[in-house]
Amino acid sequence: MAGIPHDHYEPKTGGEKWVHSRLPIVGLLYDTIMLPTPKNLNWMWIWGIILTFCLALQIVTGIILAMHYTPHVDLAFASVEHIMRNVNGGHMLRYLHMNGASLFFIAVYAHIFRGLYYGSYKAPREITWIIGMLIFVLMMGAGFMGYVLPWGQMSFWGATVITGLFGAIPFIGEPIQTLLLGGPAVDNATLNRFFSLHYLLPFVIAGLVIVHIWAFHTTGNNNPTGVEVRRTSKADAEKDTLPFWPYFVIKDLFALAVILAVFFAVVGFMPNYLGHPDNYIEANALVTPAHIVPEWYFLPFYAILRAFTSEVWIVIFFEFITGGIIDAKFFGVLAMFGAIIVMALAPWLDTSSVRSGRYRPMFKWWFWILVVDFIVLMWLGAMPAEEPYATFSLIASAYWFGYFLVILPLLGVIEKPLPQPATIEADFAAHYGKPNSAPAE
Repeated sequence: MAGIPHDHYEPKTGGEKWVHSRLPIVGLLYDTIMLPTPKNLNWMWIWGIILTFCLALQIVTGIILAMHYTPHVDLAFASVEHIMRNVNGGHMLRYLHMNGASLFFIAVYAHIFRGLYYGSYKAPREITWIIGMLIFVLMMGAGFMGYVLPWGQMSFWGATVITGLFGAIPFIGEPIQTLLLGGPAVDNATLNRFFSLHYLLPFVIAGLVIVHIWAFHTTGNNNPTGVEVRRTSKADAEKDTLPFWPYFVIKDLFALAVILAVFFAVVGFMPNYLGHPDNYIEANALVTPAHIVPEWYFLPFYAILRAFTSEVWIVIFFEFITGGIIDAKFFGVLAMFGAIIVMALAPWLDTSSVRSGRYRPMFKWWFWILVVDFIVLMWLGAMPAEEPYATFSLIASAYWFGYFLVILPLLGVIEKPLPQPATIEADFAAHYGKPNSAPAE
């Protein structure tokens, strides 16, 4: 698809022309800042700058913390205490890093559900969506490995439980688990591996973020109507769009300031609110916590993992037809990863010709049930693996898969969408009135 027609960078001085002909970095930055952006974007389009800030925050604070951290089972917990008590500003750095991870996942979940509601995964943005899902998976990996590094009780036992899941994979599970652990159990080699990967993954994520931004700069931003920017001429494109600078930059910076006010209030007054008390006790392989739970942002998928026990009929069925190769533990692992895979497959599972949920009356109901379902799964993941939570987890997990595998494909066939505006300009005029003149330069 051709890009949106707009003015491109033209070097004026001899020095600019010399640099531009050899490394067009200024032109790339100009095209990024002045990117034509749909003028009707709402406040759900603020999460990109929040995510960019979080990534930068995690990398900067992570590098400084790594200078004082010791990845050894006998010293890791004490080195974290050293950071908190003796390093200048160490407690603030750690709290920023720890709570920055939570803000990162709040923003990414809002970003994903906004994409699901407004159909940002539909053609021609399928690759953009897939890259976003890869970033999400790497974020989960980095978050999990970072949770292990303080070497508290929940760190140790969380690592034991989660790495044990790989052993459930038939034939290749045990070698993968041994490779990940560096031995037969969670120990010093495991901590070293997790520290190395936790340090590396944010830079891989940063590279994928650049590709992600490049991808949607090629296809153009989606918008609340789902109607594409007109590309017939530069004049038509200008009626549907505004330059990213200054209009959306200022809007994003205002949103970032509001979010950061709340974030710094949490960091300053309740920095341990989202942490687990057991993780402030040094790891002890001889004492098992009463209730092992991961960080809050993993809880929905943890609930799905635990939902499929050996008494569930679908697990019994697969165990029977595979001769025991797929047991309850392996099925839970498949379900946990499958919950992410079905999200990634949304571009092909959604059969509706209408992109935005704004014009899909039946879709709205099912989508908001999905949002509630996700929150319920998060709550269930923190509950003990007993009744009635086990049954609720199974029902909530069934809806998650049912939404993507059954409801989305069927809605495209049976739903009657509402009329859509002909252009972004028409939608903007309907909401804000027709401007008397072009925006001031």
